[in-house]
Amino acid sequence: MEKKVLLVEDEVRIREVVADYFKKDGWEVYETDNGSSAMDWFDAIFPDLIILDIMMPQMDGFAVTKQVRMRSGVPIILLTAKSSDDDKIQGFELGADEYVTKPFSPKVLVARANSLMKRATEQYRPTGHMVSFGEAVINTKSHQLQLEGQQVELAPKEYDLLVFLLQHKNIVLSRETILNHVWGIDFDGDSRVVDTHIKKLRAKLSCESHHIRTVIGTGYKFE
Repeated sequence: MEKKVLLVEDEVRIREVVADYFKKDGWEVYETDNGSSAMDWFDAIFPDLIILDIMMPQMDGFAVTKQVRMRSGVPIILLTAKSSDDDKIQGFELGADEYVTKPFSPKVLVARANSLMKRATEQYRPTGHMVSFGEAVINTKSHQLQLEGQQVELAPKEYDLLVFLLQHKNIVLSRETILNHVWGIDFDGDSRVVDTHIKKLRAKLSCESHHIRTVIGTGYKFE
């Protein structure tokens, strides 16, 4: 599966060049030129990485970083023409992972992004194709779940939902984010389908259901 990067940059030439380099490296690139639409894209695609210019119309990069960090631990690289320590400190305090000063080499930016992705691989680290939590073990090849040594039958969407939650351990996921990623952005139903599947999944997880926490007014988190 291709890694998804959300590229937010209002200078068209810079955005086009950076996008080309990431595409050549095998990334799936989503582009926008302002902070407001960046948040719309974030909710729609749930990217693996965000590259974010600071000086932008509607919402600057600092504001977007703050909004994203309230909902996700996705890696963020800030781009800026400013090089003062105060700006860098502000970016890091808001939760940015990297800070790149213009002008920069797109090739080096891709290398830094790949390095960041390796360091920021989710807390979820499977051993081979087996993933465990508590008394539960998931076989990611056969899509099977075992609980206390007994096989538990999961519907395809229940399996996809559980794996998505695991991949984003300790991150609050909105119902819309879960819906878009697990069911797809073209799904015609509403977010109640997420609640229904969470309820079914908790029932099947039995003694390990406590890992799935409800975040009131937002969605769910796997702890």
